[in-house]
Amino acid sequence: MISVLLVDDQDLVRLGLRTLLSSEDGFTVAGEAADGLAAVQQAVALRPDVVLMDVRMPGIDGLEATRRIASLTGTRVIMLTTFERDEYVFEALRIGASGFLLKDTPPVTLLEAIRTVADGGALLSPSVTRTLIREFVTNGPRRLVPHPRLDQLTEREREVVALAAEGLTNQEIAGRLVVSPATARTHVSRAMIKLGARDRAQLVVFAFQSGLAT
Repeated sequence: MISVLLVDDQDLVRLGLRTLLSSEDGFTVAGEAADGLAAVQQAVALRPDVVLMDVRMPGIDGLEATRRIASLTGTRVIMLTTFERDEYVFEALRIGASGFLLKDTPPVTLLEAIRTVADGGALLSPSVTRTLIREFVTNGPRRLVPHPRLDQLTEREREVVALAAEGLTNQEIAGRLVVSPATARTHVSRAMIKLGARDRAQLVVFAFQSGLAT
């Protein structure tokens, strides 16, 4: 059973999410919060598997709430927004969010996203996430800050990290490099361990910051 904390300042949005999750097997709503501060308090007290976090809220926003939750708990956060181009996308992933979805995402996609994140994955394959990251990195000012342990990666691991930053799955990386999916998965895992990435989303952030992805 995947427990989910719903965070949004609009009652109607929380009601819709609660109704959706309550109607599906395998999900339970751990609690709700209408602002960022309450979200942090609830996340610490309830320790849900996943938080669905609105970006823009009164008080502390979703970005700051996500930073605090990531530093205090092992809970994973999916950011929700109504904006297709949100300047907070890259920063949200950098500070600990495991994914980013638009609020008009189809219910079946949202449910699969929650399952993916709860299982330790990251929302990097959906085209909207790739587009948001690419647009932000391409159009916004970016100063390269190479990871201090970047030199520990082998050339193949650097190549794999760059492909992961394109949003490719392990299967797709394997096809691109003409290796087995297991080999691709091993390279990704080793790169994450060497760089201390909490999940695939943060690995992608490191790739952009270090110049492995452009």
